[in-house]
Amino acid sequence: MALLKVKFNQKKRVKLAQGLWLMNWFSVFAGILVFSMGLFLKIELRKRSEVMDNSESHFVPNSLILMGILSCAFNGFAGKICYDSLDPAKFAKWKPLLKPYLALCFFFNILLFFVALICFLMRGSLESTLAQGLKNGMKFYRDTDTPGRCFMKKTIDMLQIEFKCCGNSGFKDWFEIQWISNRYLDFSSKEVKDRIKSNVDGRYLVDGVPFSCCNPSSPRPCIQYQVTNNSAHYSYDYQTEELNLWRRGCREALLQYYSSMMSSMGAVVLLVWLFEMSVMVGLRLLHTSLESIPNPEDPECESEGWVLENSLKDTFKSALENLKKIGKFNQVEAGAEGAEGEEGGKTQTVATVS
Repeated sequence: MALLKVKFNQKKRVKLAQGLWLMNWFSVFAGILVFSMGLFLKIELRKRSEVMDNSESHFVPNSLILMGILSCAFNGFAGKICYDSLDPAKFAKWKPLLKPYLALCFFFNILLFFVALICFLMRGSLESTLAQGLKNGMKFYRDTDTPGRCFMKKTIDMLQIEFKCCGNSGFKDWFEIQWISNRYLDFSSKEVKDRIKSNVDGRYLVDGVPFSCCNPSSPRPCIQYQVTNNSAHYSYDYQTEELNLWRRGCREALLQYYSSMMSSMGAVVLLVWLFEMSVMVGLRLLHTSLESIPNPEDPECESEGWVLENSLKDTFKSALENLKKIGKFNQVEAGAEGAEGEEGGKTQTVATVS
């Protein structure tokens, strides 16, 4: 029994073709939207590529860009087919291409669904990328005189100001690295010498943070140095008082920003996928209804359209049997080649003995 079997007359076929033509052009605009989302996400990721450890995060925008281009191409082609289906003479040239085209549409929709899922599942990979990238970026914060790294201070400062964050996981991350360049340290000072000697790696570590960690909304002047020294500031307790530094780490801030963006894009791609599936089903109904016309010379006669010629279970069984036949055919060919090789070897042996 055919799946989704529908009877069509001439009027219904024309309405289906016209509706599909319109839907395909809507799908072209949806493809442009998917392409634009991928391009926007790629630009946003490139803005902060210095604080990302690898390029895995670009898999999502690249996939969206590719799916957008394919969507425009497939739906533009389908729109042409639907338009020509109104004229039997024009439609005749598309008949041999429809089955392969529908198979390609099926695989395209599988890929589109996969890309939508990836948009929701990339959070873990993005978190590790940001964690390592921010850690490396903070190490290079002081290298304002080193070629290739002189921009890192500005990048980190602008990032902390824009996203209202501080450090990788929090402001205490700055206590573990030397973020002040040696160029601005007075090595004749006893305090500087003592701090460097007290550290195994010979680094100048302080319980302070860059100015970009300061919260401008705080009524108190920013305390960015001696953050953990209560006696250095009047009426101050860093453990109990609400610090005038950003509490949130930049990894969490960036992860939330990109995750919410990718989730929204994933939801849009899922809607596009549902729309594409409905277009593919409609195109299959149009294809079968036109092929099953009993009398091609009488286009006004009734015909039947379906999505699958047999039930889903029978179609699946048929596909498995075809795969088994292909496997057996390959085995027979391999066996025949082996037998030919053995016969050739025997012939050569006999010739040698004689």
